[in-house]
Parts: sequence; structure tokens; C-alpha cells
Amino acid sequence: MIITTTPTIQGKEIIEYKNIVFGEVISGVDFIKDIAAGLSNFFGGRSNTYEGELIKAREDAIKEMESRALQLGANAVVGVDIDYEVLGSGNDMLMVTASGTAVVVK
Repeated sequence: MIITTTPTIQGKEIIEYKNIVFGEVISGVDFIKDIAAGLSNFFGGRSNTYEGELIKAREDAIKEMESRALQLGANAVVGVDIDYEVLGSGNDMLMVTASGTAVVVK
């Protein structure tokens, strides 16, 4: 399946628009990851712990969006947008949402 942030796909013709599709992932950040991230913040550098969590959540959201597009009979998703939000009373949850338009291309 072709997944792109652009509204068209070069060399392909959109012959049918199916619907808007979404993939959502809410991921908790646990105590150990908070400690590791805090150490990175204190000593400087990147937080591989949080980066890894963010990458996995984004990939999972895109996979879920792709699955929903396939269920509609689409073979591509165009106009993809990825959004990130922090949730929870202690800002301890990460929500990643992928959205786009499921289409059929030839």
C-alpha cells in the first residue's frame, strides 16, 4: 500500500475516494522510562527511551490506519497527517494519531 503525505501520487491516478481513515495509539510512559529520560535531561543528550516509544507509537498508528484503509478496499492513503498529544493528569500518556484519505489508484 502506498502511504503519502501528498494529496496525489506521481504516476498514479486516483479513481476512487473511499473515506477518511484514522489510526490511534495511546501509550503510557512508565516510571523506569521517566528516570532514564530524566538522566538524559540532566546530563544532556537525546532521550533514546522516549524516542523509541515515540517511533513505535507512530509506526503502530500508521499500521492501524493502513489496516482500516484495506478494509475499505483502498490500495493507497493520501494526505497523511500525524498528530501527537500528551494526555493524563500527570502528562504520562502519549497519543499518536495518523489520518489520511483512503483511495484506489491505478
